[in-house]
Amino acid sequence: MGLIPKRVKSANKYSHGTVAVMAGSAKYPGAAVLCVGGARRGGSGYVNYLVREQAPSQLVLSAYPDVVPISKAADFSGDAWVIGSGAPKLPARFIFPESRYLVLDGEAMALAKNSDTAFTVITPHEGEAAKLGFPIKSPSERTDTALSMAKKFHVIVVLKGSNTVIAAPDGKFIVDKSGGAELATAGTGDILAGLIGSALASNKPTNMAETLKVVALAVRAHGVAGKIAARKGSSVTATDVLEALPLALKA
Repeated sequence: MGLIPKRVKSANKYSHGTVAVMAGSAKYPGAAVLCVGGARRGGSGYVNYLVREQAPSQLVLSAYPDVVPISKAADFSGDAWVIGSGAPKLPARFIFPESRYLVLDGEAMALAKNSDTAFTVITPHEGEAAKLGFPIKSPSERTDTALSMAKKFHVIVVLKGSNTVIAAPDGKFIVDKSGGAELATAGTGDILAGLIGSALASNKPTNMAETLKVVALAVRAHGVAGKIAARKGSSVTATDVLEALPLALKA
């Protein structure tokens, strides 16, 4: 699929990107596991998890012994942050940690206007787009709406749903049709946010066009994973999609 960069012989765990995740809450602890799970599959060689609340932290560190906990954002000086999956509480004047790439999910998307990160991505579904001031009345409005959001917040927008629209602030966009109704289940968006952040960290795009391409490849891998998970013939869950990601990345 081309999402994961080839590793050279001299590679080490840092040279292929580092990503940190701030996700999960007492109300939605599993979101942290899913988001970090996505980050582990995006090519990054080092994944950190910011410990904030006990329940999600215990789940993440029990599930993934390779993930390294950090106690404060300043402890991370890597490539990408993924923030917001599972609604961790953030103050209205939240100052984003320094990084080259930033992926905002859930409630954190409302703070996109505060970001001065070089490349920021937000991942709303239609309900979240409406909360951000961009209601969608018909499917024909999806592309224009995504482009309007991208321009207003100066971010790349991943407008999730049937025919996901990936839009950049310069007016370029990609429509991905790989995902289907099997992705319409709780937690799949958390996986996607983590996957995008890790993919950005590992690929290190240097301009908006390259960043748009990497994000679109991550969206496609996520969609293909959903299709693979659906082959089981039963109702697809987010953990099914997560488990299918390695196969999707080979497709």
